[in-house]
Amino acid sequence: MITRRRALLRLSQTALLLGAAELARGASIVAVRVWPAADYTRVTIESDTPLQARHFVVTDGPPRLVVDIDGLELSPALRELVGKVRPDDPYIAAARIGQNAPRVTRLVLDLKQAVAPQQFVLTPVAAYQHRLVFDLYPAEARDPLLLLIREKESAEQQAAQAVRDALGEFIGRLNAPVAGPPASSTPAAPPARPAASAAMQTPAPPPPPAAPTAAERERVERLVIVALDPGHGGEDPGAIGPTGLREKDVVLAIAHQLRERLNAQRGMRVMMTRDADYFVPLQDRVRKARRVQADLLVSIHADAFFKPEARGASVFALSTQGATSSAARWMANKENAADVVGGVNAAVRDPQLLRAMLDMSTSAQIKDSLKLGREVLGRIGRVGALHKRQVEQAGFAVLKAPDVPSILVETAFISNPEEEQKLRDPEYQAALVEALATGIKRYFAKNPPLARQRQL
Repeated sequence: MITRRRALLRLSQTALLLGAAELARGASIVAVRVWPAADYTRVTIESDTPLQARHFVVTDGPPRLVVDIDGLELSPALRELVGKVRPDDPYIAAARIGQNAPRVTRLVLDLKQAVAPQQFVLTPVAAYQHRLVFDLYPAEARDPLLLLIREKESAEQQAAQAVRDALGEFIGRLNAPVAGPPASSTPAAPPARPAASAAMQTPAPPPPPAAPTAAERERVERLVIVALDPGHGGEDPGAIGPTGLREKDVVLAIAHQLRERLNAQRGMRVMMTRDADYFVPLQDRVRKARRVQADLLVSIHADAFFKPEARGASVFALSTQGATSSAARWMANKENAADVVGGVNAAVRDPQLLRAMLDMSTSAQIKDSLKLGREVLGRIGRVGALHKRQVEQAGFAVLKAPDVPSILVETAFISNPEEEQKLRDPEYQAALVEALATGIKRYFAKNPPLARQRQL
């Protein structure tokens, strides 16, 4: 025992004498991940010990992000990052890795557009070890409200063109003469092959946003905007069912279907806080809903509990007076912990928004949220079992937009084997989407959104 204590003492003394670079020299790469999205692309390097890095952007010639990582040797796991870059990534064209110095590994990201990179580290949490994170945001952010308006106009124009094309084809068939024998037996020339497949072509960077027109400003006033918030995403998988179904995947699928259902409504448009598999911090979800001046927000989740018998859907609204039950308080604490797993750059937290989330939630917002919650709960109760037959309340961070009625829907218990299979079933998803859409429409029918001057 004495010999073991002396050995441990010598080991601890050696560790104290070593600098950060020497300790990092033995770092092993656990995994590398790239999460591309229209909002931003995240690059994560996970290791068994903390990594230190420096980065700079090269603008002379093709834009590049250069990252030097101290105390790290090249390894097959690190080289996998090169193959993780997808052709449709909006920000990264390619990645290169080399040994820049004996104890410095250099990562070069060739960029498709100017970016404002953010670098930060995350300490071990959940299934993750140490993470070095780079978030590549566009240097010039685009106006999400203006994008919604133009997406709506484009969809309407495409629908009208499809009707005209179908009508023209129908008339053409009516007027077409009866086909005779072929004039020649010479075979037709094969169609020309495209120069390159679409998957291999590098997408052009998005053009700078044009100024809104007078017609677009007028349309903003009439448009009803629904914010859909698929929970979790990217580094944060959410709850995982007994057979491996991930919460982040199923709620995104439901949100996509619900977006199509609501976008088909005249005068309505959906903004999704995420439309792909990437992580969005809770405060950014609130910020997105407020930036488009959404008329309501619906956050979609799949519940989980340590006992597989728990079952049924639930609907939650915000409370500033404490949770309505211990279960609601437990659920709010669990969902609010998403930032810890997903990974938030604490250096860029918006203190003004945080104050608004904490102090400005009004009784009017909560009152409207409860109305919305009752309409939605009443409809999803016809699709499957309910965990609670009334709208519960607790301090969910994602519901704290002070001027946007907001609810959180737990569609079912993904930890329950039967309900996990339901969530995987396309027919159940379709029925759930119909219930959510009907509840939202019933809310607007009884509570028309107030006309307000939106600023573009």
